[in-house]
Parts: sequence; C-alpha cells; structure tokens
Amino acid sequence: MRTRHREPQLLGSEGTLDRMARILAARNIDPAAVAAVVDEPEPFSLLDALSAGMPPRYQAAVADHPQVLAWAREVAEAAVAPSRGARRQVTTGPSLLMAGVVGAGKTHQAYGAVRLLAQRGIGVRWRATTAADLYADLRPRPGVDSERELAAVSRCPLLILDDLGAAKSSEWVEEVTSRLINRRYNLKLPTLITTNLTIKDFRAYLGDRVASRLAQMTTRVEFEPVDRRRFRAAA
Repeated sequence: MRTRHREPQLLGSEGTLDRMARILAARNIDPAAVAAVVDEPEPFSLLDALSAGMPPRYQAAVADHPQVLAWAREVAEAAVAPSRGARRQVTTGPSLLMAGVVGAGKTHQAYGAVRLLAQRGIGVRWRATTAADLYADLRPRPGVDSERELAAVSRCPLLILDDLGAAKSSEWVEEVTSRLINRRYNLKLPTLITTNLTIKDFRAYLGDRVASRLAQMTTRVEFEPVDRRRFRAAA
C-alpha cells in the first residue's frame, strides 16, 4: 500500500489562510472578528508574573537604598538577549552583602531589587531561600540528590540567600557554604545575601576562606541599626 506524502503546511501561509477563510465562511463566521480576537495581545506583565512567585509579604517590595538601586542598574546593564528580538536576561553581575540588625529591611530591599529588574523589562530566573532552609534541603538523606540540588542553586542566574549566619554552625555548614559561594564567585552570578553578622563574626562562623571570598565577590551594604518592624508596629 502506497502512503501518500504531503508537504507540511506552514501556519500563516497563503494556502492555509485561504482554507481557514473558506471554513469560517461555510460556518457563517466573520473572519475579521476571529482575526481581532487572535491579534489582541494577552494582558501580561513581567512584574506581575515575577511578583506572583514571591512570598505575599514581599510582593509589593520596593528597593530604595542607593547601593541596592546601583546594584540593580549594573545587573540590568549586564543583561544579555539570548537571541535577536528576545527579552534581555540576567546573566552575570555584581553581588551584595546586606548587613544589619534584625528588622532593618534587608530582605525587603532584596526582593524589591528583583522586582526592579522586572520593571525595567529584564527577564530573570531567580531563586530565594534562607540559609537555614538551604542547609535543610541539602542535608544528605535517602532519596535526595544533594549534589544535584547544590548544583542547581549554584548555577541559578540570581540568588537571594537570606539570613546567612542564622543557622547553627558546623564543619558541614561551612563546607556547603564555601562550595556554594565559590561556584557563584567563579561564574560571576549575582547574589543578594542578607545577614545579621559582622565581618568579624563571619570569620568565626564560616571561617576565613568563606569570609575572604565574600569580601572579594560582594559590595557590603550597612543598614542603619533600626528595627523597622518594631518602628512600624509602634507607629
């Protein structure tokens, strides 16, 4: 039995459009009305899509710290379009180490910075985690490929690592943190790190190697020693 071979038809070619018009006419459907529906752009906001993936508390976060704004500007300028006409994506860029007391607004600024990138039309694949949650996810246990998970976090184009130094210190914590920071340092991937620790405490908590690497790869941003959460609650 001979199988008939038909050349593939490109959607939008003249022949295809003619056939579609005939089908619509046979069904008493106005082609112009269909075209109006097809051509109408779907309402889509890059910022809304990104904010939807954030914790509700930070979905309206606004970055206003001068150094955080400067960071967002540098990352946006370094963004690259993967192909002609495509939206520019975060690829490489600087990192920030935001230090200050609990409630100073560091996490708010971090999420606000990511939202600012979206507002500027920059596509970003990102991930946010607390240091404690990250260690819990990477803790060796049956059925979990910890190395694969570490690789995924290490290669994420943009990472928010919140509350570094809040988890209990150990040799394993120091090793995991060192590997994560070193990989992101080598790949020049932008990382937003928040901490309540001072540099001196960092060295005691994570060791000289991690503290030295963080000093090389990040700009340190000192937040005012004011707990804004308590301030807003009192107001």
